[in-house]
Amino acid sequence: MAVRLQLKLGAVTDQDRLQDSPDTAVVVEPSVGSVARTKGNLYLLVTSRVPGAKAREATRLVAEAVRDEYYYDESAGIRQCLVKVLASANKKLTHQRDRLGLGSSADGTGPIGVAVAVVRGREMYVATVGPAEAYLIRQARLSTLPDPNAERGLPATELIPEVWRGELAVGDALCLISANLMARVGTDTLKDALVTLHPQSAVEHVHARFVAADGRGSDGAIAFEATEVGATFKQKTLVPVHPAEPLAGTPDRGPIPIADSVAAGAAAVGDGAARARTAAGNGFQRLVWRIQDVLPMRTPQSRRVSATSARLRTQQRAAVAFLAIVGVTAVLIAAMYFWGDAAKPKPGQTIPSAAAAQQAFDAATQALGKLNGSGQDLIQNDPTQALQLLQTANDELAKAEQAGYPASLTAPLRAEINAGLDTLYDVVHVASTASFTFPASAGAVHLTTVVRGNDGAPYVLDTGTGTVWRIDLAKKAATAVYKSGQSTPSGKLGDPKFLTVGGHDILILDARNILWRWRPIGTAGKGTLVKVNIPGSTTWGTDVKVISTFVSNFSQSFYLLYIVEPSQQNIMKLAPNSDGSGYTTDPVARLPAARDVSGITSLLIDGDIYATENGVLERLIPTSGWKPASLPDTDLRPSANYTQVVSPNLPDGSYSKGTGTLYAWDATNDRVVAFAKNGGKYVAQYVAAAGGVAWTDFQGFDVLPAPGPDVPPTMWWVSSNSLYTAPLTEAQPAPSASPSASPSPSPSQSTRPTKTTRPTKTPRPSPKPS
Repeated sequence: MAVRLQLKLGAVTDQDRLQDSPDTAVVVEPSVGSVARTKGNLYLLVTSRVPGAKAREATRLVAEAVRDEYYYDESAGIRQCLVKVLASANKKLTHQRDRLGLGSSADGTGPIGVAVAVVRGREMYVATVGPAEAYLIRQARLSTLPDPNAERGLPATELIPEVWRGELAVGDALCLISANLMARVGTDTLKDALVTLHPQSAVEHVHARFVAADGRGSDGAIAFEATEVGATFKQKTLVPVHPAEPLAGTPDRGPIPIADSVAAGAAAVGDGAARARTAAGNGFQRLVWRIQDVLPMRTPQSRRVSATSARLRTQQRAAVAFLAIVGVTAVLIAAMYFWGDAAKPKPGQTIPSAAAAQQAFDAATQALGKLNGSGQDLIQNDPTQALQLLQTANDELAKAEQAGYPASLTAPLRAEINAGLDTLYDVVHVASTASFTFPASAGAVHLTTVVRGNDGAPYVLDTGTGTVWRIDLAKKAATAVYKSGQSTPSGKLGDPKFLTVGGHDILILDARNILWRWRPIGTAGKGTLVKVNIPGSTTWGTDVKVISTFVSNFSQSFYLLYIVEPSQQNIMKLAPNSDGSGYTTDPVARLPAARDVSGITSLLIDGDIYATENGVLERLIPTSGWKPASLPDTDLRPSANYTQVVSPNLPDGSYSKGTGTLYAWDATNDRVVAFAKNGGKYVAQYVAAAGGVAWTDFQGFDVLPAPGPDVPPTMWWVSSNSLYTAPLTEAQPAPSASPSASPSPSPSQSTRPTKTTRPTKTPRPSPKPS
C-alpha cells in the first residue's frame, strides 16, 4: 500500500489578531495538479518590528509580490525562485520606503521580516529574513533553522537570502512565527504546543499566551504538520471467459435450404390478408356510424317542462335590462350634447387662456412704451421709475409666456427687457478676441487654467497633452515649458494637475504631488525648471483640491504655500526655508478647526483667505465681518454658482489686503461678478456680448491689473483650445436698452449708452501672512 503525506495547517486568524498587528500571512495550496507538482504549496509570513497602518500596508505589499512572482516565475528551480522573489520584494519596498514611512538603521536595513516555506511532495524549502523565524519539530525535538539574515530586515541595501532544503517525514512539523511573539512566549511553550496539539490548536494556544503576557504589535504565526494518508485502490473483478464458438451469432436455419424461405413467404402473405380484412371491416363500421349520427334525435332539454310563472319572471327581467340600457344611452347622449354646446365659444368670444396671454402681452408692451413715452430716456433720467417699469414688463411678459403666447412675438420684448435691466444692474457686455488658438497638430489640447507670469506672458495648463505652455502674444506662438514624461536632472515629469504663480515663479503640481518651479529669465521665453524640495509631499494623497501662494518676500522669491487637503480636513500652510532650499518644515493647519474642505475649488490669499466652496464665495480667514452682497438681478438670474475667484495682483506679484476688487466666475449664468474686498459690495458683472464669442466653453480666467487710472482691466480666459483677451468694458455697438412706445409687438431699437466699470484704486497696506 502506497503512503503519501497530508499537511494539517494552523494559523492566527484575522479575528484573533491584535488591532496594531502589522503582519500578513499567505497560504497557497494549488488545486491544479501541474502547478502543485512543479511549484508546490507556499506558506508565507511577513512581519514588522513597528506597528501601524503603514507597516501593515508594507507587509501586504511584500506578501503579494512574493506570492505572485513565485508562481509566475518558471525559469528556475524552487531555491533560485525564492532567492529571486525575495530580492524583487526588497527592491519594490526600497522604492516605496518614503511613502510607507519605513525608516532604516545605520547599516541600511528596515523593519520588515519574511518567513517562507515551500512543500513539494516530500521536499521542503525554508528561508527567513529579518524579524521572522522558522522552527522544525522532528521526533519531539525543536530545531531552529539557520538564518544569516536575522538582523537584516527589508528594505535592505544588500540582501542574499539563504534557502534551507530538507526532506519532510511523517510527524514533522514546521512553524513560521514572528520574532516579537517568540520573544514573549519562548521556545518551550511553542514546542509543547506543537508536539501535543493539532497545529491550529497549538497556534491559538501560543497566541493566547502572547496576549496574556501583554504582547503588542507583531503576532503572526503559521504551522503545519505532516501526517500519513494511506492511498488505496480497487482491483477489477475477474470474469470467466467461455471458449470460442465458430457459429456464435449466426441465425438458426433448418436442414432443408428452400424450406425456410417458402415458410417465411407464406407467413408474410397470411399477415397481409389479415390486415386487409381488418381495414375493410373497420371502414364499413365507420360508414354505418356516420349515417346514424346524421339522423335527427331529441335533446334532453326539450323534454323539460317550464312553469308559466317562471317564464313570466324571465321575460320581466329581460325587459328591465333592456330599458336600463336605453336609459343610460340617452343620458350619455344628452350630456355630450349640452356640455359640448356650453364649451363651444360663442361668436365674438375668445378662449380665456388666450385672452389672458394677450392681456399680459399688451401690459408688457405698454410698460416698455412708458420708458420713452414723453421723449425722455427714463433709464438715464429716472432709474428708479425705469426699474419699476421694466420689472412690471418682465412679470407681465412671463405671464404671457406661461399662458402660451407665441415665442416669436415675445422674443423681441424679452431682449429689450433684459437689455434695460442689465443696464440698471451694472451688467457690462464684453467682447472677446482670440489671442491664440492651438492648431490640430498640437494634439488633444484641453486647457483648464491660465495665469499671468512675472514676465507678463500668459501660461496655460493643458491637461489633454500634459503640458504647460507659455504663449507669446506678440509672435502668436506657444512654447512648452513643462511636458509630462520629460526627463530632467531632478527626475521625470509627471502629469500636471495644478498651475499657480508664486512671486517670480510658475508652480506646477503633478499627479504624484511633486511640485515643480519654472522661473522665467527675461521676456524671451527662457527659464529654468527645477523640483521644489518638499519631503513627504507624495503622502498628500490623490485628493488635493487646490494650491495657492502668498508672497512674503518678492525680491528673494519667498512665498508661503497653501494646500487644500481633504484627507487632513484643513488647508495646510508650508513656510519656505530661509536659505531657499525648499519647504522642509512640517505643514501647519490654517483653519481654526478641522472640517470638510472637499468643496473648495479655488483660493485667493492677500493676507486674508478668500475661497469658492460649493458654489459660494466666502472669506475663510478672518471668518467673520465679510460677506458678498446680494446681486440685484435675481429676477433674471435667480441663483449663482461661483467656482473660481481671482484678483489683479500688484507688480511684485502680491495682492492688496482689504482693498481692490474680487472677480468670481458664475458657472450657472456664464458671467464674471465683481465684488469689493472692502465690505463685499457689489461692483459690476460681465457677460459675453451678443453676436461675439460666447462663454459656454469658459474653463478658467485671470484678470490683469489696469495699466492706468482711466483704463479698464483686461481679462484673459481660456476655452478648451484657445486663449482669449477681453477688456472689461462695454462692447460697441451695444444692445438697445430703451424701447420706443409702439402698439406693435415688435419693438424698435435705440442706442444704448456705453458703460465702463473702473474699480476704485486705493493705497496698498502692508499685508501680514495668513
